[in-house]
Amino acid sequence: MSIVNQINADIKSAMLAKEREKLDSLRAIKAALLLAGTEKGANGEVNDTTATMTIQKLVKQREDSAKIYTEQNREDLAEIEISQSAFMKPYLPKQLTNDEIKNKLKEIISTLGANGPSDFGKVMGMASKQLAGKADGGTISKVLKEMLQ
Repeated sequence: MSIVNQINADIKSAMLAKEREKLDSLRAIKAALLLAGTEKGANGEVNDTTATMTIQKLVKQREDSAKIYTEQNREDLAEIEISQSAFMKPYLPKQLTNDEIKNKLKEIISTLGANGPSDFGKVMGMASKQLAGKADGGTISKVLKEMLQ
């Protein structure tokens, strides 16, 4: 079952179970996916890759907002953001650990023959494509910088 179909089915079950917080989170995902389907070249369809990237973006937004709310002593608002983020995460693929990211980056570095910081862009471009949805770009960048030093 595609992610979009799974979201739609889960919205129905959340409505029937009267799970307000989960329903709000799922509706936010559905709205973002509908917008993604109207972008240039999408033809109204959203594939699982696009859906995963969209959900990752939503989770990151929620986590960033929660951090800001916490810094401003607004725990009530931070809890809402954290809760929504928690309902969104099950639709994402399992995230790679730092060791798994290092192993993938070693493969990419040997494939491209990279040997220093000047090759960062080449390696990062390929790594971003291969690890899309499986690891955060910031984490990939940090690990790669350490490896190319």
